[in-house]
Amino acid sequence: MPAVPTDFPRPDDAPPEGKAARFAELGAGRPARVVAVTSGKGGVGKTFVSANLAAALSRRGLRVLVLDADLGLANLDVVLNLAPQRTLHDVFTGGSVLEEALLPAPGGFTVLLAGSGLVEYSRLTPDLREQLFGVIEQVRPLFDVVLLDTGAGISDVVLYTISLADEVLVVATPEPTALTDAYATLKVLAHQQHRERLGLVINQVARSGDGRAIAAQLQAVVDRYVLPMTGHPVQLQLIGDIPADPAVREAVQRRELLIERLPGSPAAQAFGPLARRLAPD
Repeated sequence: MPAVPTDFPRPDDAPPEGKAARFAELGAGRPARVVAVTSGKGGVGKTFVSANLAAALSRRGLRVLVLDADLGLANLDVVLNLAPQRTLHDVFTGGSVLEEALLPAPGGFTVLLAGSGLVEYSRLTPDLREQLFGVIEQVRPLFDVVLLDTGAGISDVVLYTISLADEVLVVATPEPTALTDAYATLKVLAHQQHRERLGLVINQVARSGDGRAIAAQLQAVVDRYVLPMTGHPVQLQLIGDIPADPAVREAVQRRELLIERLPGSPAAQAFGPLARRLAPD
C-alpha cells in the first residue's frame, strides 16, 4: 500500500471534472487524526520534528500530510528543498484548488505549503478562521494523519490552528527559556482549550532519560499552578525525546530529511519509537 496518496490529481493529469472525481474518490476513507505540532518559542526544531516524524509515520504505511500552518513565516519548503508552484495562500485566495496545492515530499508523505512573508496572516480574521477550518476539513478524509506545523508562541492565529487539532505535541528543548515558553503554552492550552492531555517532544537532549526528567518537572509545575486554574487535571505525555546530534545540522544544511540522509544517526533513530507511539491504532 502506498504510504501517501501520491496519485491525487495533478494540474496536467486530467480535465477538471476528472480531477474532481478522483479527489472525491480519495476522500472515501476514515477521517485523519489531526495533530498540531507547536512550540512556545522558535528555534527548538519544530518543523524539523514535523518533517521527520511525517516520514517515520509514512514508513509505517500511513498516509500522512504535513500542513504548513506557520502562516506568513513558513519554512517547511526550505527544510524539504521544495519550490511549490501553488501554496495554501493560493487556495485561500482562490488562485488554486486544494488538490493542485498538495505536493509529494521526500520521505513518502504529502505537504500543503504556505506562502512566506504574508502579513495578512499575522492576525486572526473571520475569513482566515473559515478558510483554515475549511481546508482542514477537506484534507481529513484523504489521509490517516495530518500534522499541523504551527507557528511558535500563543498568538490568536496559532491558538486557533491548534484548536482544530485532535491532539497536540509541544516541542521544547532543555534550554531554560524554551521550557519556560513551553510551560506558558501548556498553561494556555489547558485553560483556554480545556485540554486534559498534551504531548511533549523534547529535542536536543544531552543524555538518555533527560526527556523523562524534564517531562516530570513540567508535570509538577502544571499540577501545582495549572490544576487550581482549570479545575481539572492535565496529563503531560512524553511522546519521545531526540538526542543532540551533529547529524541534524548536516541534514538541515543539505535541506534533506535526517532519517533519509543519515538513518543510523542517534537523532534519526529516535523518530521510529516516536512514530510508533503516535500512530493511530
